[in-house]
Amino acid sequence: MSDDVTSTRTLEPTTAASTAVVSGAPIAAAAGNADAMSAAKESLEDYTLRFAPRSYRKWSAGVVATSALGGIAYLADFSIGANIGIAYGTVNAILGIIVAAVIIFATGFPLAYYAARYNIDLDLITRGSGFGYYGSVVTNVIFATFTFIFFALEGSIMAQGLELGLGVPQWLGYAVSTIIIIPLVIYGMKTLATLQVWTTPLWLLLMVVPVGYLVISHPESIDSFFAYTGESGDGGPNLASVMLAAGVCLSLMAQIAEQIDYLRFMPPKTAENKGAWWRAVILAGPGWVLFGAIKQIVGLFIAIYLIATLDPAASVHANEPVHQFLGVYQEMMPAWLAMTLAVVLVVISQIKINVTNAYSGSLAWTNSFTRITKTYPGRMVFVVVNLVIALILMESNMFDFLNTILGFYANCAMAWVVTVASDITINKYLLKISPKVPEFRRGMLYAINPVGFVSMLVSAGVSIAVFFGAFGSAVQPYSPIFAVLLALVLPPVLALWTRGRCYLRRIDDGIDLPMFDADGNPSDAKLLCHVTGLEFERPDMLRSAQDGPDGEPQYISSLALSTDKSGTLVLPASER
Repeated sequence: MSDDVTSTRTLEPTTAASTAVVSGAPIAAAAGNADAMSAAKESLEDYTLRFAPRSYRKWSAGVVATSALGGIAYLADFSIGANIGIAYGTVNAILGIIVAAVIIFATGFPLAYYAARYNIDLDLITRGSGFGYYGSVVTNVIFATFTFIFFALEGSIMAQGLELGLGVPQWLGYAVSTIIIIPLVIYGMKTLATLQVWTTPLWLLLMVVPVGYLVISHPESIDSFFAYTGESGDGGPNLASVMLAAGVCLSLMAQIAEQIDYLRFMPPKTAENKGAWWRAVILAGPGWVLFGAIKQIVGLFIAIYLIATLDPAASVHANEPVHQFLGVYQEMMPAWLAMTLAVVLVVISQIKINVTNAYSGSLAWTNSFTRITKTYPGRMVFVVVNLVIALILMESNMFDFLNTILGFYANCAMAWVVTVASDITINKYLLKISPKVPEFRRGMLYAINPVGFVSMLVSAGVSIAVFFGAFGSAVQPYSPIFAVLLALVLPPVLALWTRGRCYLRRIDDGIDLPMFDADGNPSDAKLLCHVTGLEFERPDMLRSAQDGPDGEPQYISSLALSTDKSGTLVLPASER
């Protein structure tokens, strides 16, 4: 993508751009709208808080998909697969991985489609899919939690590699793995896309070759793999063990939000590119879980090889990816080269995923903070906040409690993602109660919509209670089932009960221009925001509640409206 592309342009000063009118009295816009201007200038790169305009989206579908899939280079999958396999045996672990993958794919598809079609992130989708303008803040916190948990996990893995290969103490390795990410996430999507595209070939080579070598040179390892029974010694199919394994894997459900942070930059879907467009959306959207499931199984395979073939005592480190790949590399090459490649793989993988974790986490925190306080502190503030929390988790040695942390978190992630997927699939398309076009702009939505908000709280609360044994040990392993089923059923029930009256505060945004072009893509027509003096594309705009000096209509961007502390720019609710 050309670096000189911009989606908004600063206009020459005008009366409308330089002043805002409240009750007939002009006020200096520079003083009253500093947050709006700050947000507008910074978000030209990453489009924090808002719709990603067409004039910025110059990547091809293939580049967007490659960038999105670069974010799943994380090594946590290898640890997750090893942990659940060691605990429950190969058969139960694989079945659990498959169950989780099916659920994640099915629920991720409608979310990925909406992100790519309407060019908005998951927070903006969530607002109009049953949660309301402020109701989706709680889901942002859930997602931000996901990013710092997995940042900490990947940082721990990198620290293990640095300690093993270079003798760096783990506490220092944690700090190094955190600090090196900061300069890489300053410039947003352009830098991330370049990083992901250029590092993917080397990452694939270091990942695939050792596994292929192991299978070809040690075919007996396959028999050992399927015969492994786990710590319990009873590795036969067991529904409780399968669901416990699936619960850990389902903690990755929120990964779809990080995929969407890339998919929102998809090009418009046209008759000429629809094949490539759909392939990219499916592969880089819900399709990420196919690669994740493969990595989990491979992680388990290598761990069992280390335990059964090399040294039974290797189980102490068999769940650590750096030891997994080092063990296989040492079968292929001299020890010094094996160590070098193992460390390189760990460092590349950690950087590829943690730039995405830091970037997506900063967007989530910024969205929430700005909506609640009407103040925009800058995305980089929350990059630092997210990384500090992750560093604290690393220094607390979270790696030793991985299964428990992920199992608990999975209940929250499932409740959120399945609720949104249910609203899109059932309420929007089947029942046609929820507005089909996702709405995200302040003033168009009610503050809180009980359809999604209550559904998520109930499904998360019940499943967490089950997870911690509130309903007895017999049902404890099945907390994922409670989370998924409740989040699937409650949105249509509540939508029917409320008759869909809690979705839209207004039906008309006051602008006569069509929202979409002839192909159904968001329009690229531009309108002037009278608060910031910048032009924004049609889907990002509303009519302002303040008319111009001569009574003419004025328009305001969703970005400026989100930082309006007075509330005088928000259109009144419409009559039903």
